[in-house]
Amino acid sequence: MRTALTELTGVRHPIVQTGMGWVAGPRLVSATANAGALGILASATMTVEQLRAAVREVKSRTAAPFGVNLRADAGDARDRVRVIIDEGVRVASFALAPSRELIAELKDAGVVVIPSIGARRHAEKVAAWGVDAVLVQGGEGGGHTGEVATTVLLPQVVDAVDIPVIAAGGFYDGRGLVAALAYGAAGVAMGTRFLLTSDSTVPDAVKARYLAASVKDVTVTTRVDGLPHRMLRTELVADLEKSGRVASLTRAVRHAAAFRRISGMGWRQMARDGLAMRHGKDLTWSQVLLAANTPMMLKSAMVDGRPEAGVMASGQVTGLIDDLPSCAELVDRVMTEATKTLDHLHAEPEPEPEPGPGFSPSGD
Repeated sequence: MRTALTELTGVRHPIVQTGMGWVAGPRLVSATANAGALGILASATMTVEQLRAAVREVKSRTAAPFGVNLRADAGDARDRVRVIIDEGVRVASFALAPSRELIAELKDAGVVVIPSIGARRHAEKVAAWGVDAVLVQGGEGGGHTGEVATTVLLPQVVDAVDIPVIAAGGFYDGRGLVAALAYGAAGVAMGTRFLLTSDSTVPDAVKARYLAASVKDVTVTTRVDGLPHRMLRTELVADLEKSGRVASLTRAVRHAAAFRRISGMGWRQMARDGLAMRHGKDLTWSQVLLAANTPMMLKSAMVDGRPEAGVMASGQVTGLIDDLPSCAELVDRVMTEATKTLDHLHAEPEPEPEPGPGFSPSGD
């Protein structure tokens, strides 16, 4: 199935595995790439050198194209861009709009630039800056999210820009891919569906929590970092919703200290990154600290296997997922179902039966 996305990135299928922190590591990305989809390596939870090592590990596992996801507001974003260029990574994706300068630097090196956006005006802005495509996430998607549903946001963006649009938020099967193509998208991006594969390194106990969840077990809260964040309801989320300012600040400082040890970042850089994530919002200092070290809260569940002590970003589709296929099985299933759906839509209708002897339109 050739679309503007497959032509742009060189993958076989118009499917993207999103760059989920602590989840989209070398094993998942290479498995996705070998399956013919676009795997995106998450770099926000890595140091620059860890990122370089992870990129090289993916390259040792696959010769297929893949991408790296960056935080455009990170203090070392330019160093990470240099790794992408030096290592010959095909795609750079961004959780926020990158600057004109970063876009130009990447494009001059032949890297495909695909930022994620959540509003039509954001898509128009980055398109004017020269990005190659945009990934549009509707409110059904996991992690930081907006209020507008994919079915409303996607056609707005498709009509507003002349570059390929990738649809995200609420996709998990071939029917969804066909629906996105019908809206004018060039493909779909899936996070939760790839998290729930056998190639994902997320602990089995955590995957079991996802598989057991219903659609109603997914919530949106602003108490993690001050921004709307879609995730599973967990003990920690419940505590955050009920806790006062002192308890929130104490928890934030503890998590920040742990993230500082792992990332090698100084307190000043962590505070600067946290402030950058405010995006004009009136956040408390505890929320600023949490914004800078939300990765630690994700790590508790996604790496340490402690869902009761961490946050579990999740799209609403988790309530519709009940198995753990490999990436190869998942991509093959999606494409097979998409082909069958298209064949069904294109099938000629059954001819009306010819009236038999004695037939009268009036029923006489």
